[in-house]
Amino acid sequence: MIINSTDSFTILKPNNDKNDNKNKIIVNFHHDFTEKYTNFKNVNLILDFSNIINLELQEILLFSQNNKVHKINNKSFVLVINGIKFDHLPNEMVVVPTLTEAKDIIELENIERDLGI
Repeated sequence: MIINSTDSFTILKPNNDKNDNKNKIIVNFHHDFTEKYTNFKNVNLILDFSNIINLELQEILLFSQNNKVHKINNKSFVLVINGIKFDHLPNEMVVVPTLTEAKDIIELENIERDLGI
């Protein structure tokens, strides 16, 4: 797992081994993420899967419980995924196609929280 932190958010990205298929990459990342989740539950998170092509809905839904916990803790949880049909995703999950959009979402959600919205 690759971790990059700023004052506003933390970006987590899977280590991509070119020999691994996407399912193995996601399963391994989810396992690592779950083990280390207590380190991240109180920060705004971006999970960056932009380098993985054709993620399936069931792979994305692996992170739905973490998404719920983050919302309860009043923190942002954004997934960056290319090539997904957004109309198939649950409304409670925030999924965007680029890292720039993920950063913008976190900024907007921080403003909303500051305003009490």
